Amino acid sequence: MQKQPFTELGIAPELLKAVEKMGFEEASPIQSMAIPVLLTGKDVVGQSQTGSGKTAAFAIPAIQAVDIAVRGPQVIIMCPTRELALQVAEEVAKLAIFKRGVRELPIYGGQSYDRQFRGLQAGAQIIIGTPGRIIDHLERGTLVLDGIKMVILDEADRMLDMGFSEEIERILKAVPTERQTALFSATLPRGIKQLVEKYTRNPEHLRIEAQELTVPAIEQTYYEVDRRSKLEVLCRLIDVTDVKLGLVFCSTKMMVDELTEHLTARGYAADKLHGDMTQMMRERVLKRFRERKVEFLIATDVAARGLDVDDIEVVFNYDLPHDSEDYVHRIGRTGRAGRSGRAITFVAGREIYKLQMIMRATKARIAREKVPTIEEVESRRANHLFDTLRGLLEKGDYRKQDELVDRLLESSHSPTDIASALMHMLSMETTRDTARILEDDPNRFQRPERPERGDRGDFNDGPRGRFRDDAPRGREGREGREGRDGRDSRDRRGGGFEERGPRGRGPAGDFESTVANEPGMCRISLSVGRMNGIEPRDVLGFALKQSGLDRTAVGAIRILAQHTFVDVVDEHAERMVRMMNGKSFRGRTLAARIAS
Repeated sequence: MQKQPFTELGIAPELLKAVEKMGFEEASPIQSMAIPVLLTGKDVVGQSQTGSGKTAAFAIPAIQAVDIAVRGPQVIIMCPTRELALQVAEEVAKLAIFKRGVRELPIYGGQSYDRQFRGLQAGAQIIIGTPGRIIDHLERGTLVLDGIKMVILDEADRMLDMGFSEEIERILKAVPTERQTALFSATLPRGIKQLVEKYTRNPEHLRIEAQELTVPAIEQTYYEVDRRSKLEVLCRLIDVTDVKLGLVFCSTKMMVDELTEHLTARGYAADKLHGDMTQMMRERVLKRFRERKVEFLIATDVAARGLDVDDIEVVFNYDLPHDSEDYVHRIGRTGRAGRSGRAITFVAGREIYKLQMIMRATKARIAREKVPTIEEVESRRANHLFDTLRGLLEKGDYRKQDELVDRLLESSHSPTDIASALMHMLSMETTRDTARILEDDPNRFQRPERPERGDRGDFNDGPRGRFRDDAPRGREGREGREGRDGRDSRDRRGGGFEERGPRGRGPAGDFESTVANEPGMCRISLSVGRMNGIEPRDVLGFALKQSGLDRTAVGAIRILAQHTFVDVVDEHAERMVRMMNGKSFRGRTLAARIAS
C-alpha cells in the first residue's frame, strides 16, 4: 500500500494539528492501513517490520478514543522493554499535546514505584508498560483495568520470546471482554496466533510485506551525540571532511527550516527543500544545488524524492529516518554513477535501538566513529591552507605584489612575519564559523564506548540476544531486563536539563566563565543569555554594528543561561565594551564589561 496524507485518514483536528507540529508530511504504509480501521473500533492484527512507524499507527486511534472527562486507565499498551515503553510514551505525549486532559504514564521495572503511584492516582488514561510491572501493579491493587476500552500489544513476538506469555494472558483476562484489541508484530509464530484466536474478535489482518532492501556500497558511519550538540558536530564534520556538496536529511519541516537558518548564519551556503514550498521554489533550489551555488541541501524525505544529482559526496542523517526503507532511499542519493559516497548518521540516546533495527533490516554494517575535536578541525584547516598555497606557488598562477612586499620589508618586517600575517588573515577569512560556541571540553560530544560484541558498530546480536543470555530467569530477571532506572515522560517534556557552569554546582548563568580565552584575546561579559532567546549570530551582528569593527576582531562566543562571553582582540576590547554598554539589545539595557 502506498503512503497517504494524514488528512485522508479520518483523524481528529487536534491530532492532525499535533502531527503537523511534529512536521510529518504523510503516513507510512502501516499507518495508512491501520489508523482508519482502528478508528472504526475493529480489532486489528498488524504485521510489519520494526521501525515501520507503527507506534503512531496505534497511538493516534488510542488518543482519539480517550474520554478526557473520565480519570483512570482507558487504554493499556504492552511493550517488551522499558526502552520501548519510554519511546512509545514520548510519542503519545507529542501526539496528545493539543488534546488537553489526556495523560499518559509509562510503568516499567527498575523505576521508583512512588512516581508510578502518583501518576496512577492522578488519573492517567493511557498506560504504557512492560508486562512484569503491570502485573505487579495489578497484584498491589494500584492499577485497576475495569475502564479499559482498548488493549495494544506492541512487538508481541519479542514479548513472547522474552517469556512474557503468562503475564500477557493474565492482563488480557483482567481487562473487560467488551474492548478493542490491537496486536502488532514483525512475525506471527504459533504463540501469537493462539493469542489472536483466543483474545480478539474477527480481527482485520493487515500486513506490510518486508521488502528486500539493497544498500548501496558506500561507507556508512554513525556518531552518538546529544540532540543539543548535533549542529556543532555537523559543522565539525563538514570542516574536517571538506565537503563540497552534501545532502542533510531532517525528519520534520520545522527542523529543516531551523537547521538551514543556523548553517547559513555560520557561513555555509545552505538551502532547504520541504513540502511547504511551491513547485517553482523547489525547482529553483534544485537548480542552484546542481549548479553548486549551494553546498548543502537540507531536506525532508518527501521533498527529496526523485532527487537526481550524481556528485553528492555525503548524505547526513541529521535525524534518524522512520524506517529502513527511508534509510536506504536517503543514502542512495550518494555514491551514484560509480562514484564513491559516504553516509553519516547522528544517533541520540535511545535512538541507538532504532539504528540496530535498521542494521538488521538492511544487513548493513554501520561503524561508530568518534566526534573530531576542535584541534583536529583546526589542523585540517591549516593543512588545507598549506596545500592551497603550495599549489598556487607551484603553478605560479597569481599576481605579483613585489612593490607591496618591498614596502613591508622596508618597514623592518621579516619575510617570515609578513608571510605569517598574510596566512593569518587568509585563515580568518576562510573560517566560516567564527561565531560558533566553543565548548570547555573539546571531547564533550563524544560518548563513552559501549561494550559491544564483535566489531565496532556491529549490532547483529541485538538487545534480544543480550536479554536471553545475560539476564537471570524468573520475575526478578524480567524486572532486570526491563531496566534499572528511567523517568516519567512528562518529566522529559518539561525539559529537566540544566547546563552547568565551568565552576561550582549551580546553573551556568550564575557563574563567571574562568576558561582561558585564546592568546591575544580579551573576554567580554554581556548581561544577556540563553534565557533571553539569543543566539551567537545575534550577538555577533550587534557587536560589530555597535563597534564598527569587522569579523576578524571577534573570536569565540559562549552563551550561558543569563550571561554571554565574547572573545575580542585585545586592542579592541575597551572600544567594544564602551560602544555596547548601556545600549538597548533585545528590549533590555545591556551591561557590558571586561570579564574577571
